[in-house]
Amino acid sequence: MALLQVSFFSQTLGLSMQMNVILPQREEPSSDKRLPVLYLLHGMSDDHTIWLRRTSIERYVEQRNIAIVMPSTHLGWYTDMAHGHKYWTFISEELPKIVHSFFNNLSDKREDNFVAGLSMGGYGALKLGLGASHKFSAVASLSGALDVSAICLEYQHTEENQFWSDIFGEAQKVKGSDNDLLALALNLKQSNKPLPKIYIWCGTEDFLYDQNMTMKKHLDELNIDLTYEESAGDHSWHVWDVQIQRVLEWLPIQ
Repeated sequence: MALLQVSFFSQTLGLSMQMNVILPQREEPSSDKRLPVLYLLHGMSDDHTIWLRRTSIERYVEQRNIAIVMPSTHLGWYTDMAHGHKYWTFISEELPKIVHSFFNNLSDKREDNFVAGLSMGGYGALKLGLGASHKFSAVASLSGALDVSAICLEYQHTEENQFWSDIFGEAQKVKGSDNDLLALALNLKQSNKPLPKIYIWCGTEDFLYDQNMTMKKHLDELNIDLTYEESAGDHSWHVWDVQIQRVLEWLPIQ
């Protein structure tokens, strides 16, 4: 395997950004077929290095013919912030273009592009699958924060309200917006756009378990292709290190 640490400039954010990329190392090109890509997203308190530091992701993909892209996205919640930077535009539009311009051996076909993430990154993964389904064919969430409307309402009368309102705007207006995964799923189902395959896992002791159950019920009612799994576990890396292996097994790599 090859591990690349990439620094680049984002025109969308006006910032220098970073990503780590894992690529299969081939002694001789076996074919002209381009590699599928998994974008692996981090949570609130982390950055582009966390998957490498807290899991064995490089070892897990050693025998798999897939590239792993791990970008830094700060605390932007994969959202064009109400007061801040345009992280949704960055992650959904600019970053894929940058990745494919740097690495021309990676496939840009929808069926070969996937996203997974944990916690805040689980929200980002589903948001990309539901809000940019023409680019990503399968998405996976581990312990995802999947109901930001509920989160914003929970904190609107606390000291943390400013943090959430800077990202999503007024708490009462999040529900039904482009940042509401439940609304995105309904809108996508009612459109003629392609639907992604979705994988959701959450530990039964996780503080976000109820949000994951709400999303499961919603996707089941919409008859969207969902693989839902749960097991004992909390919001911690020792369970995510195990579950990312399950995600790799689930991905429809052709």
